Amino acid sequence: MTERENTIVCTFDPQSPRITAYDIHEWIYETMHLEGTDVAMVQVDGPRRQVYIKFKEYRRMQETLMSTNGQGELRHSNGVISKVRIEAAGLGIRRVRIANLPPEISDRAIKMGLSKYGEIKEIQEETWSRAYRYSVANGIRIVVISLTQHIPSHVILAGYRALISYEGQPTTCYGCNGTGHLYQDCPRRRRERNEPNNKNKTSWADVASGREGIALDPLATWKWKQRRLRWQH
Repeated sequence: MTERENTIVCTFDPQSPRITAYDIHEWIYETMHLEGTDVAMVQVDGPRRQVYIKFKEYRRMQETLMSTNGQGELRHSNGVISKVRIEAAGLGIRRVRIANLPPEISDRAIKMGLSKYGEIKEIQEETWSRAYRYSVANGIRIVVISLTQHIPSHVILAGYRALISYEGQPTTCYGCNGTGHLYQDCPRRRRERNEPNNKNKTSWADVASGREGIALDPLATWKWKQRRLRWQH
């Protein structure tokens, strides 16, 4: 099944009065402050009382989820107020595989690190199959989570850079965790490569001359002082 991408779903109270398409468009504009340049599609599922909004950019979708805090209201012409749940579409329960973490990292630390992406249901250890001599843990944690937003491919957990993967996960860049490109095409990486190589570098001659306005590296300064002591003796 293909996942919806860059899409949020607004679920209206099933007991609320029916809403016209015009009212839905106006509600989106007033509640989310979206411009025509932000939106790629507005799809109404009447029987389920749901509205899907597909964004042109993942970044704008995330900003909208954060600004609405996952909820909204619609005031009908008769004064009735309908509660609306706002969430990323196509998420739900996922089995998330986490690699590159030492076994000493506790499940509690993992839960704290991933809690902003959804509700953690369970954490398990993956093991080698009995086809191998040692059917012990293989270092992979399986986290069952009800996602409210997608998790990047790499997340810092307890000081370690963990590799995250699950079905339907958008491809994210290893360098900046952005979507829409891979590491070899990362804009930040290109900028860093184009910067002058000698920026903020200090030569031994600069250190010896004591030039002002140079930000010295503490380790380089210590090494230079040690060399001076050897020269003096």
